[in-house]
Amino acid sequence: MKLKIKLPLLFLLMFMLTTLFIFLYLIKALIADEGHMWLKNIMGPLHFQLLLVLCILMGITFVGLTVYLHFNITKPIQILNSRLTKVKVGQSRTSLQSRRRDEIGELYNHFNEMEDRLYQAHKEQVDMIAAIAHDLKTPLTAINGFMELLTIQKHLSEREKQDYYKLIIKKSKHIAELIDAFSAYTRDELTMETMALNSVCVQKMFENIAAEYETELSGFDVELTWKHSFLSNQLVMLNEPMIRRVFGNLFSNAVKYGEKKHLKIYMSGYTRGKDAYLQIEDNGKGVPDQELSSLFQKFYTVDKSRKMKNGGTGLGLASCKSIIERHGGEISAFHSDYGGLGIRFALPLR
Repeated sequence: MKLKIKLPLLFLLMFMLTTLFIFLYLIKALIADEGHMWLKNIMGPLHFQLLLVLCILMGITFVGLTVYLHFNITKPIQILNSRLTKVKVGQSRTSLQSRRRDEIGELYNHFNEMEDRLYQAHKEQVDMIAAIAHDLKTPLTAINGFMELLTIQKHLSEREKQDYYKLIIKKSKHIAELIDAFSAYTRDELTMETMALNSVCVQKMFENIAAEYETELSGFDVELTWKHSFLSNQLVMLNEPMIRRVFGNLFSNAVKYGEKKHLKIYMSGYTRGKDAYLQIEDNGKGVPDQELSSLFQKFYTVDKSRKMKNGGTGLGLASCKSIIERHGGEISAFHSDYGGLGIRFALPLR
């Protein structure tokens, strides 16, 4: 039972018990005094007894309420305040336990969820720093190696020197691309904090994006098939450039990692309940079952060798997740019936 119901009921019960006790005491006094004779003496013993009993009863009520409020409200809040002063990222912790189903129980549950998000954010920061360090260290190690070879080996031919210079330039460009990607991701995160949402016809937006990428993908010898069941009066609140960026990342990933000679991509859209669903599927290599839930983590890549071969930083799907969630939607990965990977995201309809 909620506190907003429990507390008024408790005070009402105390009031009714007090009133009932006084009423019964008055009845007893009237019967014992034969015709209200005690009323003639307002300072008589019966009045004094009644006042004394009333004070005792009110004192007991006050003590009872104080004890109840201490153990049901004050003490749980004190425990929560004490826990708040001890929250430190990186230390082991145990969740606050409460079987209550009122506001205090909800407060404990929300606190546990907040702690989980805090520790997850810390873990993501640590993983991000480790991933950036790893991605930058690899090309830097190669550059240092080539520079040492050029310094130590004095008798290299001009052609060999040029080959080493080309490799150094290639690795330097790779570092610049990584830094640009990290900067772009950070910039996008900051932009999304203040991005404006506009009312957009989901049918029109879907068809425009489909027509645009149908032409673009044909240049890569990739076939795009699309269909939808949206109506012309169905609207969504979104930032269209950001949503187009999601589609761009999804199509780019399908082309990069599909790894199939005759790659086909399937784009579809439909409504279910109060949401508009949009999904991209392909008939490519796909992703193992155990990897599906990790695809949207920052810097996560299914295969490190594919990352080196095709480029990328592992931020594309993480960025998609961030954008969709900022729009109040959800995104998930699944095995496509066409044999490859499917990505589905939902946006709330107006």
